[in-house]
Amino acid sequence: MEAKVSEGGLNVTLTIRLLMHGKEVGSIIGKKGETVKKMREESGARINISEGNCPERIVTITGPTDAIFKAFAMIAYKFEEDIINSMSNSTATSKPPVTLRLVVPASQCGSLIGKGGSKIKEIRESTGAQVQVAGDMLPNSTERAVTISGTPDAIIQCVKQICVVMLESPPKGATIPYRPKPASAPVIFAGGQVRADPLGASTANLSLLLQHQPLPAYSIQGQYAIPHPDQLTKLHQLAMQQTPFTPLGQTTPAFPGEKLPLHSSEEAQNLMGQSAGMDASSQASTHELTIPNDAA
Repeated sequence: MEAKVSEGGLNVTLTIRLLMHGKEVGSIIGKKGETVKKMREESGARINISEGNCPERIVTITGPTDAIFKAFAMIAYKFEEDIINSMSNSTATSKPPVTLRLVVPASQCGSLIGKGGSKIKEIRESTGAQVQVAGDMLPNSTERAVTISGTPDAIIQCVKQICVVMLESPPKGATIPYRPKPASAPVIFAGGQVRADPLGASTANLSLLLQHQPLPAYSIQGQYAIPHPDQLTKLHQLAMQQTPFTPLGQTTPAFPGEKLPLHSSEEAQNLMGQSAGMDASSQASTHELTIPNDAA
C-alpha cells in the first residue's frame, strides 16, 4: 500500500482537516499571506483557513494525495522551524516534537485504531510518530481529534498511512463537522439552561441568580444565546450591584465537575429566592464548562 501511495497509485482527491491554535495559523499564513501562498503554489493543494475570531481554526487541505503530502511536509517543516526559533530564545535543551491535530470523522476512527489497537500500533512502529485518537467527539460534531507528533519526516509518513486507511474505510453516514466557536461564545452549563458571556460577568454569581428560574435564562437563535426580557432585568440588577469577582481559590468554580459552593450571605440567599435560614451548602450543584485548551 505504501509503495502504491508513493507511486501515485492512490492519487485520488482527498480532503484533510487540521485543527490549529491562532499562533499556529499565523505561522502558516505568514507575513501578508506569503507563506500560505507559497505552500499552495508549491504543493498544488487547496489550503483554506476558517474565518472568525476563534482560539482554534480549521485548516482544510484538498487535492490529489501527492499534493496533500507536499502540503503536510511544508506545514510540518514550518512548525519545526518555529520550534527551533523559539528554542534559541529559551534555556530548553531538548527539542519538542512537531505536533499536528487532524480532525477525522468518528466513523473512521475504528479503522484507524484497528482491532485491539493493532492498526494504530502498526502506524506508530512503522513511522516513528506518536498517534493518539481522542476518546470523545469534538463539541457539537461527529468528529474526533487525531494528534500526531514526531519529526517532520515521521509525521509525513504517518499522514500517508492515515490517508490510506481513510480511503479504504470511507465515513459511514452523515458527518457533522466540528466548527470552532468564537472567543466570546457563551458558556453552556450542564443542562444548557444558563448561558453567559464569560468575559462580561461573574459566572458564580450569575449561576446563583439564574439557577432556579422557571424560564430558561436564554433562548438560542443561531449559535448565540438571546436573554429573555425578565432575565435581562435581573442581570441588570446584578450588574448594578457591582458584585466583585470572588478571589481566586475561594468560591469561584474553576474546573469542570467542581461543586459550586454557594455564598451563604443573605444577599446570595435572596438572589436564589431562599429563606435566610436555609442551609446553603445543601443547594450546591455541579456545572460543566467547555473551555478551549489554550485557555485551560
